[in-house]
Amino acid sequence: MRSSFAGVQSRVERLCAQSLVERELRAQVLDLFRSAIDFSYYAWLLTDPETWVGTAPLAHIPHLSALTRLIRLKYQASVNRWTALPANRWVRWSSTGNRLSVRDAEWQDLLEGFGVTDLVSVSLRDRYGSWAFLDLWRADPAAPDFTVEEIRLLDSVAGTLTRGLRRAQARSFTRPVRWELPPGPAVLVLDEQLQPVQQTASVDVQLRRLLPTAPDLRPVPAAAYNVAAQLLAAERGVDDRPPMARAQIADGAWIRVRASRLVGTDVGAGQIAVTFEAMTAQEQVELYGRASGLSLRERQLVAELVRGADTGTVAHRLTISELTVQDHLKSIFAKTGAMNRYDLITRASGAHR
Repeated sequence: MRSSFAGVQSRVERLCAQSLVERELRAQVLDLFRSAIDFSYYAWLLTDPETWVGTAPLAHIPHLSALTRLIRLKYQASVNRWTALPANRWVRWSSTGNRLSVRDAEWQDLLEGFGVTDLVSVSLRDRYGSWAFLDLWRADPAAPDFTVEEIRLLDSVAGTLTRGLRRAQARSFTRPVRWELPPGPAVLVLDEQLQPVQQTASVDVQLRRLLPTAPDLRPVPAAAYNVAAQLLAAERGVDDRPPMARAQIADGAWIRVRASRLVGTDVGAGQIAVTFEAMTAQEQVELYGRASGLSLRERQLVAELVRGADTGTVAHRLTISELTVQDHLKSIFAKTGAMNRYDLITRASGAHR
């Protein structure tokens, strides 16, 4: 028996109010959606709040062998690209006939090859950044298209999901780190079709912590595929955001995944190098502030505290009064749950790890 739409809405709100890790939150929300709405496949990726590039996928697709082509065309097509969708509003996939560009036609051909009859997409973002995008695919010729009522249900919980995922990201900063990056550079080289060509020794370790994998299986470099696909999209003028995303690995540390072109006249020139690096302290503080829902001025204040500034120094550098500093701190403590300055600094900087 299908769940009522009202029941799904209230249960999503309850899930988002819990202290679930983001992957478990996504998995349980998908189960709730499935209890009320038919869909065959899905792709739910977290996104870097600043670059909007995808990472940490939770997906079920028709054929794993088509993964790199699917990601590459998803980034290059303009049809339902999450960066062009309105915030927290679901949009149906629809053909525009002869007006489709070549890249959009390739994307449509791929979907039709999978037997996809209808698709809805959402970009989950707020004023602090982009947190995720989600596609639901229907691949049942006997099933009707997504209905207006179904899309209204999805719309009704989109804002709640955005807040829930952002807050789950903020909570992740309080988890202790039990693992450090392996020594030596971690570089994965891909070709134009996003197929792995070669890699350094530490890449396998990085990939297994980004997307936990059984020891007897080869890890899927999904984060690398996404940043490389963004590089190709930028080169083709589809989207000019940088090909970089920050992601948290399974053991609590945060890393930066970035794609760039190999250049020169040697063999391999023109291929794509994807690097895995530790986040800088400045990046960590900024990302923590966004995930915690801090304003720009509040994020600036936290950054000054992490640098070791006292109240007077913060007031001078931000050209505000010391009383205003104290008011901002009260707001920051309320938003983050930090008990005092020391607690706030250790959360934002990772010093407690």
